[in-house]
This record gives sequence, C-alpha cells and structure tokens, in this order.
Amino acid sequence: MYNLVIYLYLLGVAVYSLFNEKVRKMWRGERATFRVLKEKVDPSAQYVWFHAASLGEFEQGRPLMEQLRRDHPEYKILLTFFSPSGYEVRKDYKGADIICYLPLDTITNARRFLRTIRPVMAFFIKYEFWYNYLHILKHRNVPVYSVSSIFRPNQVFFKWYGRQYGRVLHCFTHFFVQNEVSRELLAKIGITDVTITGDTRFDRVLQIKEQSKQLPIVEEFTKGHQVFVAGSSWPPDEDIFIRYFNEHPEWKLIIAPHVIAEDHLQQIERKLEGWNVQRYTNYSPLLQGGAGRGSALIIDCFGLLSSIYHYGDVAYVGGGFGVGIHNVVEAAVWSVPVIFGPNNQKFQEAQDLKKSGGFEISCYEDFEQLMNRFAADPQYLEEQGWLAGEYVKTLAGATNKVLTAVGL
Repeated sequence: MYNLVIYLYLLGVAVYSLFNEKVRKMWRGERATFRVLKEKVDPSAQYVWFHAASLGEFEQGRPLMEQLRRDHPEYKILLTFFSPSGYEVRKDYKGADIICYLPLDTITNARRFLRTIRPVMAFFIKYEFWYNYLHILKHRNVPVYSVSSIFRPNQVFFKWYGRQYGRVLHCFTHFFVQNEVSRELLAKIGITDVTITGDTRFDRVLQIKEQSKQLPIVEEFTKGHQVFVAGSSWPPDEDIFIRYFNEHPEWKLIIAPHVIAEDHLQQIERKLEGWNVQRYTNYSPLLQGGAGRGSALIIDCFGLLSSIYHYGDVAYVGGGFGVGIHNVVEAAVWSVPVIFGPNNQKFQEAQDLKKSGGFEISCYEDFEQLMNRFAADPQYLEEQGWLAGEYVKTLAGATNKVLTAVGL
C-alpha cells in the first residue's frame, strides 16, 4: 500500500510541476540527484548522511554537521533536502561536501541512492520517516539516528490503523527526542532506544547570536526609542500589530515579512498609511525622523532577521494565524519577550516559552492588553525578556549529547 501511494504521489508531482514553480524545482532537482552524485561522490570516502525536510530542520542539523566536520575531518558529509525551500536557500552551504534533493522514496530510488553513497551512518532531523530508505539502511546495518524528534499521540504511528507503517520507527538505531511525552509514546510501541536530549536548535541560535552582525542602518533607525520587531510575519499577523501601532506610534516598528514580494511589501505600506516608512535596501538617514505618524522599517531582504531581534524591546514571531509559527527561539535568545499566534501546539519551544517570557495571542484585544502592560510596566517587560533568554541558555547542549552518544 505504501509503495502504491508513493507512485501515485510521484505521478501527482509530475503533473503539478507543470503548473507550479516550487514543485517544478523539486521535480527537476530530484531527477538531477543521481547525476550530481555520479559527478561528486568519492568512492574511497566515508560519508555521513544528514537529511532535512526543509530549512527549519537544516538549522537543527547544522550544529551537528559543523561539530562533526570540525572534530572528525575523516568523514565527508552528504546533505539532502526534500523541499525546495530548504535546498534553494542552502544549496551553497559550505559545511557539506555534497548537497542535493532526496529522490522520492521508491524502492528503486532508495536502493540506487544508498548503493551510490554507502553511508557509514545517517541522521534524520526531527521528522521524515521514509519507509524504503530506512528499511534498506537497517538491512545493511547502517546506524540511523533521529535527532530533535518530537512525537504526539495523534500521529499515525500510535493509531491502530497505522501499526504497519509504524514499523518504520523500528528501523532507527536510536532516537534523540525533545521531551518526555515522545519517550513515553515510543515506549508504548516497544521502542526503548531513546534519549531525551532536547532540541539542537537551541545550540544553533546561540551560535547565531555569537556570530550576529552589526547593522548600522538598524542602529540608526532605532536609536533612542522603544522598538517592536515583527519577524516572519504574514498578513493576519500584520493586521493585528499594525492596528495597535497606528494608535501607538511612539514605538519604532521593524517588520521582516516572511514573504518578500513586491505586492506584500506594498500591502504593508498601505496599512501604515501616514507613517514614515522606509525599506531596508533603500534606507536614507536623511529621511529618518521625517514627517509621519510614526516610523517603520521594512526588511526587504533575507539573512538579517536573527541579528535584527537584538535591537528589539519586544518581538513578534509570525505564522501563528496560519500553518504554524516560525522560529521563536531565534528571538528569545536575545532576552526579549516573544509574542506569537495560537497555532503553536506542535512546537515544544513555544509551549515552554509560554511559561518563560513567551505570550500567545488569539486576537487583537489580547495583543493590545499585553502591549499596554509592557508599556506601563518596564520592570515586567525586562523580567519577561530575561526569562526568555534564560530558557534558551538552560536548554543548550543537545549537540554534544547526541554526538557523544553515537561515539563521535
């Protein structure tokens, strides 16, 4: 049944690729994988394979890859992605020797891929449970580790109708999970090679903080004011916080939208009607402090958000009114309180942050009440920011725990 579904999915992707640019990139990328491997694989090398579904999982795997590369140069690293949103952003990453798409999980593809690479071990980051790849790896006695994984009772593995597919979990050599709930769920289906290590993302955001960029434009813009930073925002997020700041223009507002497209940027500018609005790539100090109800800076380029949070007094992380919130830890590491929308149940770090400097809102009134308290009580604002920063620091160290446990 699984293989039938995979072939139907493959057919669907082929057809959909004719109409969707993102799917077309994935389709072409997967088809090019074996050519890339033929050109780049060193038959005499020992490869450690890291697989990340997309960009978020890559960031969780990155500390492992970089420490492995530093401490064990005898290994080469293969990094694969499933999604174009991961591959297209990180295809030139210098921390891996080969970067490519993972061909879809047919038996033929899995055999050919693993025959070409012959990995000495494999790390699957957080999710991704490809039945054929994992069963062949187990058959070949290749150690396979699931890192920063998290499980919930409603997942198919723990339902009566998912027992057959759930066998794929028994292909892993060891699970390094984020929490006790995950360990208990795995134990119920007979999997006990499990260690609670937390999330390697905490190590990554601390690395990013240490390597953060100084941003003279942002420093100039924020000087002498309280600053609200909205990261990875979507229109439903913007409808809420822009409404508030239209009534409280004394705050400086920095918006780094998730989608940097001209129509979205113009939409934000329209919502800020009457404001002195500048875009980061066209910023002029001469226009700073000009006429307007308030001052806003729109970040219209990639790669700056993790450093921009440093300049905020309050951070908002978008996505919580859609498919799910983005990286709240990236903001919390700077010791600022973090606000996010209601769709956060699948994110352990958000659940924890709600006890330590993180705040869930479900409507404009929630946001208004919270921001009014921050404005009226500076000590409360500072305390909540401190709690958020301490939360990140106390959960660092998963990378060392994982690599030590696997003997690296």
